[in-house]
Amino acid sequence: MLRAMNRRPLVWFAASWVGGSAAAAGLGLRGAMLAGGAAALLAVAASAGRLATGRLAALCLLAFCLAAGQRLWADERNATSLTPLLAAAEAAEPGAAFVAAASGTIVSAVEVDGDRAMFRMKADAVHAGGIAQPVGAGELLQVQLRLVAQPEQEIAAAWQRGDRIDVAGELTRPAEATNSGGFDYRRYLSSQRIHWLLRSKGAASVTVVPEATWNAAALLGRIDAARAGLGARLAELYPAHQSGYMQGLILGLREGLDPDTFNEFAKLGLTHILAISGLHVAVFMVMLGGLLKLLRISRERSQLSLMAAIPFYVLLTGASPSVLRAGIMAILGLIAARLGKLKDGMHLLAAAAVAILAYDPYFLDSVSFQLSFAVTFGLICGVPPLRRLLPRIRGFGWLCDLVAVTVAAQLVSFPLTIYYFNQFHLLSLAANLVLVPFISFVVMPIGTAALLLSPLWFWGAKKLADLSAIGNDWTFRLVEKLATAGSLRLIWETPPLWWVAAYLSVLFLLFRQLYARIPADFQEAITERTPQDDDPTAPLTTPHTRPMGQEDNYGHGARLGKSRRFFYSAALLVVLIAYAYYPDPFDRAATVSFLDVGQGDSALIRTPTGRHILVDGGGTITYRKPGEEWKERSDPFEVGKKVVVPLLMKRGVKQIDALVITHLDSDHIRGLAAVVEAIPVRAVWWNGTMKESEDAESLMSLLIEADIPLYALQAGDAAEIDVSAKVSVFWPPRSGQAGVPIIDEQNESSLVFTLDLYDRRFLFTGDIGTRTEEAILTAIEEKTNLKTVDVMKVAHHGSRYSTGEPWLHVWKPTAAVISVGQYNTYGHPHPDVLRRTSGSGAAVWRTDLTGEAAFRITPRGLSYWMK
Repeated sequence: MLRAMNRRPLVWFAASWVGGSAAAAGLGLRGAMLAGGAAALLAVAASAGRLATGRLAALCLLAFCLAAGQRLWADERNATSLTPLLAAAEAAEPGAAFVAAASGTIVSAVEVDGDRAMFRMKADAVHAGGIAQPVGAGELLQVQLRLVAQPEQEIAAAWQRGDRIDVAGELTRPAEATNSGGFDYRRYLSSQRIHWLLRSKGAASVTVVPEATWNAAALLGRIDAARAGLGARLAELYPAHQSGYMQGLILGLREGLDPDTFNEFAKLGLTHILAISGLHVAVFMVMLGGLLKLLRISRERSQLSLMAAIPFYVLLTGASPSVLRAGIMAILGLIAARLGKLKDGMHLLAAAAVAILAYDPYFLDSVSFQLSFAVTFGLICGVPPLRRLLPRIRGFGWLCDLVAVTVAAQLVSFPLTIYYFNQFHLLSLAANLVLVPFISFVVMPIGTAALLLSPLWFWGAKKLADLSAIGNDWTFRLVEKLATAGSLRLIWETPPLWWVAAYLSVLFLLFRQLYARIPADFQEAITERTPQDDDPTAPLTTPHTRPMGQEDNYGHGARLGKSRRFFYSAALLVVLIAYAYYPDPFDRAATVSFLDVGQGDSALIRTPTGRHILVDGGGTITYRKPGEEWKERSDPFEVGKKVVVPLLMKRGVKQIDALVITHLDSDHIRGLAAVVEAIPVRAVWWNGTMKESEDAESLMSLLIEADIPLYALQAGDAAEIDVSAKVSVFWPPRSGQAGVPIIDEQNESSLVFTLDLYDRRFLFTGDIGTRTEEAILTAIEEKTNLKTVDVMKVAHHGSRYSTGEPWLHVWKPTAAVISVGQYNTYGHPHPDVLRRTSGSGAAVWRTDLTGEAAFRITPRGLSYWMK
């Protein structure tokens, strides 16, 4: 062990650096100090126990402390300079905006999508809140410009990084997560050192002057322009449905990629092929190296040329963490090879990690950084033992290598995949095994060659592109076919971080045990070797086998001990995977979560036995006039796809046992299409009507095509979900009318029902008004034993003409939840409703102010709960 640790001091130094940075990021100052104390004790113990030399132990402790200090120092400095404005924003209501004007420099590429242009600027002057704000060394702002006319798209697209800019608009703080586990935009931008959004409308509010002097931003702006020009050339070479894919594959451009295609790749775990990484850098080096060899350039000059070309390629493809890692490793590898010091990739990986985190510790928060380094480390550790398991078959060694690489990458990336994306497709391994080499070594080189040839000989380049386009069509068809196998796509609740660490620790222990357990000559023992392998002219004989009874160098007892340890480790890994898939099999608590979906309704219910009910799915309502098609964005915000589905998956909702549609208005159903497409639905309960609208017709068609049973509920119906969960329906009234009636005004036909969980009752009211409330009360007035409710969902988002005093008097809610959008233009919730509800003694939760309202129900009672 001592020799193993001392043989890789840089690896242990890097591991300590990453550990220190992670401790400071996740635990803060006090936690980092405690972790530092623990690290010091470990260093002393390692030195005393001869696991490492004293010098190495001290070096690792120094790395831990330096990295932790650097991250804490970066966090302390990561604050806005606009302190007077920040104080005003914290005193105001969420979403408060301040009229502002800012001057500075564009420091990112300008993204134009439909009626929106986005970029980042470093402001050296900000006037807001009626005063000139202090900006210190410069304040980074995220600019969101709403374009008002189609010609403004070309105007905004001409702006470049490095240009001087003046913007007039409104400054506001980025939104925080309003649902438990939801996307926290403020935290994300803070990791980019951005603390304010500057929203503006119309290109007239922006003045841009190209920078006359050269600086780093201006240089990057020229690279952005070159990248955009290459992307435009790919658009000329490939069909419209493939150009965005090829731009992402070769240049790392995601803007033109079809969202549906990306989602299909994501389901199969193939999106890494669209992120520029080590594979792309390797292909680039092979192609450039081959060209230099054809030109008879010496090896030494070729290495220097590659070292000079790699940084340009990294910048040209976007300089994401994965390509930065690959580029640094490639340059260090070339330097080491030139000096005759190249040993293995582990030292290169360690050096790249330390270099990137020393430059910016916030790279550690990047999913791309984590996946890139984890998978690369896993390949270095996992491929050799896995390769030993496979036989050496003459002519098919490349296939065994491919299998080992793919399996190792899948095993290592699995915990991060389910932690961040909450899904894993059982066909992912097969898809990666077939498509990654085909795309990497066939499609991408041909596409790159076509791109480079196009300025010289466009006709020839187009023929090359047409050849790879055939491969793209084949790829798309195969991906679509595999992705539609929904039963093989597993949904995983977000596991705790300790689970991720435990899984990776056990996996790498397995790799180590597997390597030690299989002797170097194991492949020969399982490979059918004959004398012909060494002498093709020898006579045919049977495969060589070891004489029975002959002992190898590994004693029986040692092999048995290793086998047991390997079995225990493998069993532990299986247990960890089973726990991740079923994390709460014995949890008998029920939960009701009223999700924040803006101006709409959506509630997720978990019964005591783990069944799931979803009541409505919210919906983003957009208004487009004829001639405004240009405003449509490539991937517009849709609350079902962007909010509801990710939340359900993060909470491990593997299927929806009952999807309740209270009525067919768009703010309740538009988000459900994404839900039905992403998560299996066993049954649909709805109000038994139809509405002549595009949203209602498309949703009902989708449900019918998916062969999901639909049940029309009416007053008096009841359903027992499980022994401790019961639904009772109070509205709509029973009707003897045959068929499905068409009702365009759906509010007063909403499903109204109670849900009993243990001895607690929830009332769901849809969008009914006081007239329907009175009708329901009249219908149930003879029920003298009517039970009051613990939690009421206030009808119609708190509309003035709902939730009347008689309604509140009968139900006597202890708590009331109002699902309403923060920026709605309807005046919801109305002050009269707030007065009536509060006057009834109910505690009021509003999703526009406090976000998601969640309740936990057990036999002991009900509590307000945040997961």
